[in-house]
Amino acid sequence: MTAAIFFHPEGYTTSGPKLMGRNAAGESFLRGFLAYNQGSALWAQVGKSAHAQLFVQTARDAGRNQPVKIVGRNTLATLSQPGTLYCPGPGIGVQAWQRAAYGHGSWSLCGITHTTASVGVMDSITDWISSPVQSWDAVICTSRAVRSNVECVLRAQADYLLQRLGVQRMIMPQLPVIPLGVHTGDFTFSAAQRNAARTTLGADDQTLIVLFVGRLSFHAKAHPLAVYQALQKAVRNLPDGHRILLVECGWHANDFIARAFKEAAQAACPDVRVVTLDGRKADDRQAAWTSADVFCSLSDNIQETFGIAPIEAMAAGLPVVVADWDGYKDTVRDGVDGFRIPTLMPQAGLGGDLALRHALGIDTYDRYCGNTCSLVAVDVDAAALAFSRLFASAELRRTMGNAGRKRAQEIYEWAKIIPQYEALWTQLAELRKAQAKNLPLLQHPWPARMDPFAAFAAYPTTTLTKETLLTLSAEDPVPLLKKLQGLAMINFAKDILPTEAELHTLLSLLAERPQTAGELVRDVPALREGVVLRALAWLAKLGIVSLSPHEAAV
Repeated sequence: MTAAIFFHPEGYTTSGPKLMGRNAAGESFLRGFLAYNQGSALWAQVGKSAHAQLFVQTARDAGRNQPVKIVGRNTLATLSQPGTLYCPGPGIGVQAWQRAAYGHGSWSLCGITHTTASVGVMDSITDWISSPVQSWDAVICTSRAVRSNVECVLRAQADYLLQRLGVQRMIMPQLPVIPLGVHTGDFTFSAAQRNAARTTLGADDQTLIVLFVGRLSFHAKAHPLAVYQALQKAVRNLPDGHRILLVECGWHANDFIARAFKEAAQAACPDVRVVTLDGRKADDRQAAWTSADVFCSLSDNIQETFGIAPIEAMAAGLPVVVADWDGYKDTVRDGVDGFRIPTLMPQAGLGGDLALRHALGIDTYDRYCGNTCSLVAVDVDAAALAFSRLFASAELRRTMGNAGRKRAQEIYEWAKIIPQYEALWTQLAELRKAQAKNLPLLQHPWPARMDPFAAFAAYPTTTLTKETLLTLSAEDPVPLLKKLQGLAMINFAKDILPTEAELHTLLSLLAERPQTAGELVRDVPALREGVVLRALAWLAKLGIVSLSPHEAAV
């Protein structure tokens, strides 16, 4: 089973001005999808022709020669052919409303979680309940932890609607847990590459390199203090003659944050050399991965939901030291692939002021995340012990690294993940087929985007219906119509008007005698009837037709 990809380049590239985890995840997914999807054709929904061209080129560059079907704003109904629209985020409520115009059962929607802490994402989650999201839709949760978070938000919204409106029946999307994938082949390096990278970093055989990869943000990614403190403690237990080099491969958002990292490292781990590499540069990333002995990520931030870097580290054959936090709980087996370090968070009920400050705009999203993570602790002593055990035994590093590599290849390679997506899309199609036929048809399926002639029906004197009697008001209507159509203020609406042939037919019929609107559209094909019928009002606007004297007097 395939899906149409909702394609906007920003969601699938790491070359943009603001690189975030969702960009890296989107780029990696699209590459995996194009490599392993089994569809006989590729589908994409786009908003611009340039985006369509880019999608086609991306598919061709990936070696896919199948037909590429593009869905635009005017052809949304064709989404019923692939059967599912995949969106690279959780906000499927918008797409559900757009689908409403074609029938809620016309196709399925499939989104995915990235961060769920921002107001925009939290609002999009609560919107699932009130928007026409269906049980044959899904939002993939990348970890069990983030699914628990999503369910918590949904329960709170359901409780509110029950208390406020007495709503008891809630329709929810499926919430399957499917992890993000990696391209494990990208993390296979030779001994020569390793030696060259270590030489570049000034690391000899007695230097133990610890690696962190990701945004260097103490307030919105992972607070580095626990790593600094743990490594300083681990220095005391190093084998004779050994030293520690911490490589932070990422990027600081500004000079203030860069200075904050440098200041903290100097204060908390003066006996550890710290080097920063630019994680936005391919050469620096390769140097980081090839040189390292141990990977670490002591995440403590609620903006994290899965965490792809530990999987990449496992693919690179590195033992990992990670926080026992969010998606890391699913991906890293404690004592097998590395060590998960205990974390501590205050109990529920102690953070309402943090949420309110964010909600009222007192704190930015980054400040909200930073304030929250300031109250989350990572066990520094446990982290120091984990580092010391790994530093003391090359065999342990090798054993854990090999276990992690095998796990990455068997579970997290995109070749293993894409079939799970396709199985989900098949399941959604089966649910839709079984359940959508029982949906009641609403007169106004999208109330906030109602037919303007229904929403504003109280505005006019008279309403044009099939019973309305019309007559020609121009003696020579064809030349007049042609002249008026040449005016910019008339021609601007050409996309919603009848064809020249249809207009000619209307005028010919009215030339015979006054007729009702129903008589004028009697022989018009059903798909065109509404367009032609309403255009009679347009002809009246131009002074070419008018209500018959009797009709006008009523």
